[in-house]
Amino acid sequence: MILYPLTYERIVRRALEEDLGLAGDLTTNAIVGDDVRATARIVARAAGRIAGVEVAASAFRLLDPRLVVTVHVVDGCDVEAGSTVADVTGPARALLSAERVALNFLGHLSGIATTTRGIVEAVRGSGAHVVCTRKTTPNLRALEKHAVRMGGGMNHRFGLDDAVLVKDNHVAIAGGIGAAVSRVRVAVGHMVRVEVEVETLAQLDEVLALGVDVVLLDNMTTDELRLAVATVNGRAVTEASGGIRPDTAPAIAATGVDLLSVGWITHSAPTLDVALDVDAPPGSG
Repeated sequence: MILYPLTYERIVRRALEEDLGLAGDLTTNAIVGDDVRATARIVARAAGRIAGVEVAASAFRLLDPRLVVTVHVVDGCDVEAGSTVADVTGPARALLSAERVALNFLGHLSGIATTTRGIVEAVRGSGAHVVCTRKTTPNLRALEKHAVRMGGGMNHRFGLDDAVLVKDNHVAIAGGIGAAVSRVRVAVGHMVRVEVEVETLAQLDEVLALGVDVVLLDNMTTDELRLAVATVNGRAVTEASGGIRPDTAPAIAATGVDLLSVGWITHSAPTLDVALDVDAPPGSG
């Protein structure tokens, strides 16, 4: 999937407005003349998987269209520590003022991509796919889900409006799984897939009898997951959820589930260390 500028430019613009406030960059404006130009490199301080390069570049371009960003590493590529991801050339004031917003996006999204890559590699060969959840940073969901894809993962639903997921609280209010699924089928169209969360093997039997598309096997042990996969026997897509981290993912994937639903990759991924290094002008120092 392509991440279009229409998706992220308004987000970046709001971040710039937040950082600059009403008075602008007091420090840079006092030190750097309006006519000074500079060249800088965006550098990965640590090895990882890059995501959000164009989002970061847009911070510079939106603040001053005269800034030229030359990208050397595109999203989805791995880098070693010390690699130059992009060069930025143009008015020094805008270059420095956009620095933190650009690096915040690049580091955060690259951290998610790197973390996702790690789990994807950990379960490689099992046949299971790693998917993200709606446990995302408010207003950054599209960007974070893009980063998951760049890490080799897949996206679960983007919001409440693109798929049905019947969870325990829905069941409690509806008065049972059957009642909840019945109401869903009356309300949504034939193009919408129906997934139901189950916590026990008894609930799984009930859900399978209803002919749903996907079963979410929530917080089950690996032994329970194996029994669940055998019980489903291809009649629905199986998705494991709960407590899935890099150290637990391989054993869960080995149970035969189709999907690993991992909130950790978006809500707890560490930021990748990236920096902006300004080249010293001739004769300086």
